[in-house]
Amino acid sequence: MTGTDVPHDQSARRPLVALLTGAGISTDSGIPDYRGPNGLWRRDPEAEKLVTYDAYMADPEVRRRSWLMRQKSPAFRAQPNAAHEAVAALERSGTPVRVITQNVDGLHQLAGVPARKVLELHGTVRAVTCTRCHARSSMREALDRVAAGEPDPACLVCGGILKSATVMFGERLDPQVLGTALGVAKAADVFLAVGTTLQVQPAASLAGVAAEHGARLVIVNADPTPYDALAAEVIREPIGSALPPLLARLGQPV
Repeated sequence: MTGTDVPHDQSARRPLVALLTGAGISTDSGIPDYRGPNGLWRRDPEAEKLVTYDAYMADPEVRRRSWLMRQKSPAFRAQPNAAHEAVAALERSGTPVRVITQNVDGLHQLAGVPARKVLELHGTVRAVTCTRCHARSSMREALDRVAAGEPDPACLVCGGILKSATVMFGERLDPQVLGTALGVAKAADVFLAVGTTLQVQPAASLAGVAAEHGARLVIVNADPTPYDALAAEVIREPIGSALPPLLARLGQPV
């Protein structure tokens, strides 16, 4: 069984809790919503080019600007907030937990959730990958090369174009990661959608899948979502104050 396999022991005293997290869980850490319907990438076509695969691959100037943008990314200065810490505390309590995140900031792992229990639907900003040979290395190493004077650092293995290990506009989600996330949604006893508009597919559909398979669906988000009618509970309070007591209750043995 792999680290992201779903436990199937129905005699377990604790329910399987799955969380689908979006940009809203990280805003208290100082990371704005870039990819949402009202995010920067949607509002500014020039900025969107920096994270659009075809433009990135075709234009060295776009790549140069993308590397400069990465140097300034708030994700590298951000620290986990109370919501991230609450998820990690739930996992440490012995409750089976799986995190499916639309975020690329790695804050769930920094808070202490084991990486094997986090499914990053849109990849991670903390690594880079070669578009030719698919070699993977750290973002920190690539940014150090940019700071040293390489405006568009090439792959050290094959000389190919490097990109962040995130899913750019125009790229498909990793089918293996998405398939595992679907399995988690089907197996979950409780499914929390936290800080996500549930409008971006296919990630949003996981909430519906979980509800259809008998999970108690709880939505914690400031604004209405298309899945509110399916939810057993909808919470509009700020995530940083609402999520810790909610997860603390879930962590209590039955």
